[in-house]
Amino acid sequence: MNSLTYFDYAATTPLRPEAMDAMIQALRHFGNPSSRYAYGREAAQSIKAHRETIARALGCTAGEIFFTSCGTEGDNWAIRKGVELGRRRGKHIITTAVEHAAVLETCRDLERQGYEVTCLSPDRSGRIRTEQLRAALRPDTVLVSMMLVNNETGVILPVADCVRAVKAFDPAIVFHCDAVQGFLKLPDSPASTGADLITVSGHKVGGPKGVGALYIKKGTRLAPLLTGGGQEEGLRSGTEATAQIAGFAAACLSTMADNSRLERTQAIKNYTLERLKEAVPHLEILSAGDAPHICAVTLPGYPSEVLVRVLGDQGVCISSGSACHKGKPSHVFAAMGLPKAWLSGALRLSFSPDSTREEADRLVEALRQASQSIFPTMS
Repeated sequence: MNSLTYFDYAATTPLRPEAMDAMIQALRHFGNPSSRYAYGREAAQSIKAHRETIARALGCTAGEIFFTSCGTEGDNWAIRKGVELGRRRGKHIITTAVEHAAVLETCRDLERQGYEVTCLSPDRSGRIRTEQLRAALRPDTVLVSMMLVNNETGVILPVADCVRAVKAFDPAIVFHCDAVQGFLKLPDSPASTGADLITVSGHKVGGPKGVGALYIKKGTRLAPLLTGGGQEEGLRSGTEATAQIAGFAAACLSTMADNSRLERTQAIKNYTLERLKEAVPHLEILSAGDAPHICAVTLPGYPSEVLVRVLGDQGVCISSGSACHKGKPSHVFAAMGLPKAWLSGALRLSFSPDSTREEADRLVEALRQASQSIFPTMS
C-alpha cells in the first residue's frame, strides 16, 4: 500500500493488522468446529465468540447471524429462499434499479422462473423515495430487496422508512437489505432498520475476502441455500471458515473501537471534492454521497475507463463504478438518466478513515493532468 494512492475502498479494503493476527492464530488451530473432541470444541468456542462480536457490530443477537462465503452468497440466499416464504400468496418482487448485481441478477433469474420483478427507478441524484415503493406494493408481493448504501453514489436509501411501509401494508412480505456498503460506515446499525434479512461482507470493513454473514431476524423461517452437514444450525452447511471468521470479527472489533472514523472519512471526502472542483476544469459532481465514504464525479466526454487506466499507471487507484462491472458501463449511473457525455466520464471515489490530504492532493493532480492529456469526445 505504500506505493499506492488508493481511493477505491468501496471495492475492497486492506486487511487490518488485528484481522491478520487473528487469522494467523486461527490457522495454527486447525481443529474442525464440528468435531466432538476437545480440539474441535475449542474451535467451535472461538466461532461462538466471533459470532457474538459480529452480532454486536450489526446490532442483533448472535443467534441471528449465519456465516456465508461473501455478500453475493448472502444476497442469493436471502432472495431465493425469501420468496419461497410467500409462494402461496404470489410471485411479485420489488427491488431498485441501483442494486448490486448480486441482487439484480438473482431477481432476473427468478423472472425466468415465473416471478414478476418491479424495479424502482432513481431520480437524477440516485435517490429512491418511500412513496415509490408504497405505490408498487401489491397483494401478491412476497419480497422487497433494497440496499442500505449505494456502492457507486454513496446515496443512503430509506430502508427503515420502507420497512415500515411494507410491514404496514402486509407484515408477511419479506424485506431484504444488502448492507454491504453500509455496515460499520453509518452511525446506526443495519439491524435498526427492521429488515428481516441483512447481508454484510468481511472485506469491506478491513476483514478478509471469502467471508460474510446473513442476518436472519428472529422468527423468519428461512430455508437453507446450501445443504449438507448441517453447520450453522442447519441453515448453511459447509465446514466453517475459521480463519476468515476470526479475521472478520477482529476487523469489526477494531473498527468499532475507532470512534472518530466516520467524521475523519467525511472530512477527507469533503476536502477531496473541494480540491477537485478548484483544480480540474469541467469536472461535475454526480453525487456527493450521503454516506461518508463514497462519492461520484464525472468529466463529461472523457472516457472513464481511460482515466482509470492512466491514473492507475501512476499508482492512483479509483474506479468507474462497482468492481463487479469489470469495465462495463455502470447500470447505476445509467438508471439516473444522466446525459451520455456525463455517463462516459463517470468516476467513483471511495475513502477510508486513514485517507490523507496528501493522498487527496496526489489524486487531484493526477486527474488534472490526465484531463489535459486525454482527448475528450462530446458525441
